[in-house]
Amino acid sequence: MTTHFFLLSGSLSVERLSWIEECLKFFFVQLYPESLMHRAPAESPVVTFLLTGDALYSLEDAETVQVWSVILSLTAVRIVCDRQELDLRGVSAGRLKMKYPEQVIDNNSLAADNHPSFWKDVVGLVRQNRPPLPDGIGWLQGESPYMHLSAVYALRCLNAGIEARLSPELYAYLDGIHMGHTAQHPTESENVGHGLEEIHDRAAKQNVSSLFLACNRYATARGYSTWDDGKGSVISTCAIKPFHIRDLNAIVDRFERPHIILSSNAGSINFPKKGITVSFDRAEKSSTAPPVTILVTSSPYSTEMVLGAVSFAVACAHQGVLTRVVFLEDGVYSVAGAHRAPAESPLFTIQDVINAVAGSENLHFFVLVPSLQKRGLTKNKDLNAVLDIGFPGLGKILFYPPGNVHAEHQRVLVF
Repeated sequence: MTTHFFLLSGSLSVERLSWIEECLKFFFVQLYPESLMHRAPAESPVVTFLLTGDALYSLEDAETVQVWSVILSLTAVRIVCDRQELDLRGVSAGRLKMKYPEQVIDNNSLAADNHPSFWKDVVGLVRQNRPPLPDGIGWLQGESPYMHLSAVYALRCLNAGIEARLSPELYAYLDGIHMGHTAQHPTESENVGHGLEEIHDRAAKQNVSSLFLACNRYATARGYSTWDDGKGSVISTCAIKPFHIRDLNAIVDRFERPHIILSSNAGSINFPKKGITVSFDRAEKSSTAPPVTILVTSSPYSTEMVLGAVSFAVACAHQGVLTRVVFLEDGVYSVAGAHRAPAESPLFTIQDVINAVAGSENLHFFVLVPSLQKRGLTKNKDLNAVLDIGFPGLGKILFYPPGNVHAEHQRVLVF
């Protein structure tokens, strides 16, 4: 049995659940119609949604519960809830669990400390379909600590990884840089900096390697002064000792490796080992690196998320990783209308950036037309590099194995 999974902690709107629903229908109807039977064959794939944070509210909201009901009518779909976060928020999954008792799981496995741990369940799925140890687990962090609980999720996930003897790796990007700042002293929350140091020390005691990388471009923008020690190491007095500020390419190097990499909203989709020859697109050169699909769901300019997503995609593609960027939900504002920066501004518009990198090897851009239609928008006709797709096209990007790629899974990252 092959398990595909999505870890979701952000708010789940009706729109997001609706395109998830359409993609899952496409996947099961086109590739595994036998799984739609009341008793699916044991070898049929399972799609598991690991829900924590604000995503849990969707289990109680009247509108989103209706969409979840449709999704769960696909018997190969499972939901695993973070019990601790359910209790914190006063949320119940009871309505869906009553209707789908075997598919909605609202209790977690016991960790080494004998307490229920959602993150042990997450790591359990990470280990499924993976080769024997040694192995690792990575986490891409783009949000700042304290303002966002995702930084704590990163700590919990990496700690659970150590418990399973997985080498923990953190990739700090955008505001995620602040996880490694020195002298953090929060009064009402977990100390993220100390948490990273404890992970580093705990891994060393268990003879498991650890690696914490931070993107130097965003570190410099945020005032993290650095210098080269003359021996090939970049030093910063602003960062904790295990935190290494490096060029973005050093982070992308880790994405060329086969381990599972998560973030606050991410997915891991396994490719079938044989029997399916269809593909949606292909890498220019043969590659063993897991492809990266970046779902841009945020509007441009008010935050760095969209520019950061495209910059990350360009870096991945430059190093030979097949990278697809899909603009959907509010992300379609990036490709609608004609964007113009003030003449005296040093900034480029997101459309300028897309046009500048158009045609790059291993880099493909798409826009989900239903998201445009929902907002009454049309794509800028000059953005020839951005291809229109519907729900079937998105389903193919997510679930069809791309040509010329010899990897066991692909990574999905939501920005």
